[in-house]
Amino acid sequence: MDITLTSLETAHTELLSQKIMAEIASNGGWIPFSRYMEMVLYEPGMGYYSAGAHKLGAGGDFTTAPELSPLFGAAIVETLLPILEALQDQGIPTQILEFGAGTGKLAESILSRLHELDFMLDHYDIIEISPDLAQRQEERLQHLSKKLNLSTQCRWLSSLPSYFKGIILANEVIDAIPCDAIIFQNGFWYWQGVSVINNRLTWSIGKPVEQALLPETLVNGSFSEGYVSELHAPANAWMRQVAKHLDTGLFLTFDYGFPESEYYHAQRLEGTLMAHHRHHAIQDPFYLPGLSDVTTHVEWSQIARSALQEKVDDVYLSNQVSYLLDAGIGDIALEIGDPSNPESFLPISNSLQKLLSEAEMGELFKVFAFTKKLSHILPDHTLEDLPGLRGRNRL
Repeated sequence: MDITLTSLETAHTELLSQKIMAEIASNGGWIPFSRYMEMVLYEPGMGYYSAGAHKLGAGGDFTTAPELSPLFGAAIVETLLPILEALQDQGIPTQILEFGAGTGKLAESILSRLHELDFMLDHYDIIEISPDLAQRQEERLQHLSKKLNLSTQCRWLSSLPSYFKGIILANEVIDAIPCDAIIFQNGFWYWQGVSVINNRLTWSIGKPVEQALLPETLVNGSFSEGYVSELHAPANAWMRQVAKHLDTGLFLTFDYGFPESEYYHAQRLEGTLMAHHRHHAIQDPFYLPGLSDVTTHVEWSQIARSALQEKVDDVYLSNQVSYLLDAGIGDIALEIGDPSNPESFLPISNSLQKLLSEAEMGELFKVFAFTKKLSHILPDHTLEDLPGLRGRNRL
């Protein structure tokens, strides 16, 4: 791929590459892939999410569902509203906490839709590790608050509060949590880490993986020589912490991935790791460190098991198209647009196509949710009574 970099971009990626190489040298010539991924994404002042860059939207490296259309956030409100209204009826402050809020478009869409429905949220909190994205979020939400005269207090937090009551959201967050890479050789699984050869970052095989760390599918399955995949201990630990800190309410996340049987399918020979740069998907995770986003697909079965370890009510997994249709995104589109006016309705129709089509985001993107103590605020309700989550549970 022919990419022209500015002198600042070239200096940035070379500086981070040298820092990674120095780390490899100080660790005997090898580091686990999870450490490499942590550095390229989050190294202070240098990583993809910790250094200033235009990451999202048409001028960035990738586009998320909230960037495509406010319909995405409006549909999510249909799921959240019964819980928020129940909390309000019981005199409990209504609050939403979003992890990794991007440019703030999802928060803007949700707050705008709640305003349209005459529901005033008490708090919209954000946990954001990217300083430049946090600044963009603050500017966007300050403008929205003045425009709509909102009383909602928007806050930026450094950590998840304990005993949180309300809604926790995450859109395309889990895929950016560092994972480990593994490879199957000579009947065993090995860690696949990073070394330096000829002054270039490259794959390097390490020690065998302890069997206790492997999912049963990898222990008992049949895999071809050289099959590569990923393990997700940090993502699973994050999920346990979120489930532990949520005292009462709902967790809802959207991301691309597969349940275990599909994730570790024998035909998925090359794993799921990808880099993203200027709207190009690149299989080489060593491409332009610090300038490219590095992601992995989510393995949803272990994420669900991690949540269940913290005594959540129930878990739910379905695809994005099923969720959005059940949440009533079609009716919302007709509410805000006029199909008889093709010129004004065409952008709405195009965004719906991207959100719902199996060839776009509809099937690959999944919706994962769980509730905790839902019966305390909504007696006789289960997770699958909530709009959007009434479809078939695929776990």
